[in-house]
Amino acid sequence: MPTYQYRCKNCGNELEIVQKMSDASLTLCPKCETESFERVISASGGFVLKGSGFYKNDYGSGKPAATEAAPSPCSTGACSAGSCPMAK
Repeated sequence: MPTYQYRCKNCGNELEIVQKMSDASLTLCPKCETESFERVISASGGFVLKGSGFYKNDYGSGKPAATEAAPSPCSTGACSAGSCPMAK
């Protein structure tokens, strides 16, 4: 669920509230109890992945994984000698 920042136009009270995206915006300030609470645009704390399968060090090394394929039997000359291992 996203965190929304609210500010009261009347008293300047600021809060961060965790709400569902489908929830209605809050309008009543809990401090001065006026209908002047509004959602403001703020810089978020960043994109954070949580849960199994996401790890901080998964994609950070910059080095590609070594995926060296084994040479094909046909490229080693076995097929030209008449004993192709792929023909079985």
